[in-house]
Amino acid sequence: MSALYRNSISFFRVIGTIFILQIMGVMLPAHAAEPGTTEPLLTVYKDANCGCCEKWLTHISERGFSVNAHNINNLYEFKQSKGIPASMQSCHTAVSSQGYVFEGHIPAKFISRFLSSPPKDAIGLTVPAMPVGSPGMEYQDKFMPYQVLLLKKDGSSQVYAQVNSLEESVQ
Repeated sequence: MSALYRNSISFFRVIGTIFILQIMGVMLPAHAAEPGTTEPLLTVYKDANCGCCEKWLTHISERGFSVNAHNINNLYEFKQSKGIPASMQSCHTAVSSQGYVFEGHIPAKFISRFLSSPPKDAIGLTVPAMPVGSPGMEYQDKFMPYQVLLLKKDGSSQVYAQVNSLEESVQ
């Protein structure tokens, strides 16, 4: 048997093994965290019948977040218990492993930015209501500019980010 033949067989065995492992789900996903780190975990509370929440979960998962979703019946009371004023609420609430809240259709990039350097007096972020073109609320090429608001411990809020285009919203 020639050396070239043995090397070719060896190469195809390695490729075949990698392929089998991928099929079995053993390989890490492309967006997995670096060794020694973990993906940010968000626990999401939502209504079982909300399709836009499912789309937002896909958006957030595809951008490096681990998600644990729960369907609950008492969302309004849950949101109030987390300090989210009624005027700042949307259809789902995510809670980070650090206890911060992320209300509504917030683009993943703003959650990442917030978690990397949380403001001292903040409880989280919100995109009140359900603006067309926000992650999970895409409809054709329609878009309505919106703001991501910073929720503060004292019950006040301020603009954290302004989103002016569909491209900016779903990056």
